[in-house]
Amino acid sequence: MTQSPWRATCIQMTGDRACQAATGAEAQRVIAGNQARLIRMIEQALAGPERPDLVVFPEFGMTGPPLGMAVPDWIRRACSTIPGPLTEPLQALARREGIYIAGNMFEAPEEWPGRYFNSSFIIGPEGTILSNYRRVNVAAFPSVHDFMTDYLRATPYDQVFPVADTPLGKLCVIACGEITVPEVARCMMMQGAEVILHPTNSRYSPAQEAAKVARVTENMMAMVSANVAGPIGFSPDGTFTGGRSHIMDHWGETLALREEADETTAVSALIDIEQLRADRRRDSGLSNPHLRARYEMYVPYYQNARFYPPDHFRDAPMQHADETHDAIARARANLERSGVLVPLPTGAKDPASTVEL
Repeated sequence: MTQSPWRATCIQMTGDRACQAATGAEAQRVIAGNQARLIRMIEQALAGPERPDLVVFPEFGMTGPPLGMAVPDWIRRACSTIPGPLTEPLQALARREGIYIAGNMFEAPEEWPGRYFNSSFIIGPEGTILSNYRRVNVAAFPSVHDFMTDYLRATPYDQVFPVADTPLGKLCVIACGEITVPEVARCMMMQGAEVILHPTNSRYSPAQEAAKVARVTENMMAMVSANVAGPIGFSPDGTFTGGRSHIMDHWGETLALREEADETTAVSALIDIEQLRADRRRDSGLSNPHLRARYEMYVPYYQNARFYPPDHFRDAPMQHADETHDAIARARANLERSGVLVPLPTGAKDPASTVEL
């Protein structure tokens, strides 16, 4: 049975920051307000002339980021299980309207006490959670790589980089700056993923804009990238804004784009999954990266890559992002030994740097 083209819509919404609330009770009101705004905008999209089959909302859309808040404090203030209180209103909406909803939140799973994750999920039209990806590559948050040995032992292989096999196609979710990491999208593609759903919360960056096109074309995957409206989460003073929600086909051609950072559901387009599948089968030389991939040549180099230390917080969960400084120092030393970084002269100090989140 063939799948007709289906419509994806980006929910480009503003989001308030729970971390800036004076009390926990006020933070809950902030989160409830964000949830209400999100649901209202999804309902507006559904009521319009181009009703979506799937919507994507931005990273941090319901809570904002922790902005340096200690891990235990952020867990109490803004984290939830999946499914849980943050997803349940969205699950009810998806069930009532028969749509798919993809987005992002901070998850504190009961099975990993003291840890939270930057998690991205897909809700199906029956209201069930179809996939939940816990982000690996982070700068300011805990990662499953922090206790990799235990996490991989407890997590099924196909759930580490999960793909949801749906009537719309095989869907995956990658949040924000992790789109710049080729291996994440590649691992999902290798499990069949055809569409990247990209909840993001980011200012303009040539690197990230280029990465979106690269991930799409090198994997022959469509992309639905929903950014925040107004100031990004990591810009409390409003200096940096979002916008640029973007939908692309599997060739990297733009189907819908809005540069402005206003609240909107106007970034909407049809995804032709049958054309994608046909093009993946067609021998078009190096334009088709699947038929001519030579992955075996790369395996020894990845096996020898030992840079950022895994299991750095295996014995005890990270309490604050500042605790990653030792891991970064070890990564620098490993990269120097490998020849990626040139060692500093004796007595020289590392130049100051700004962490890009």
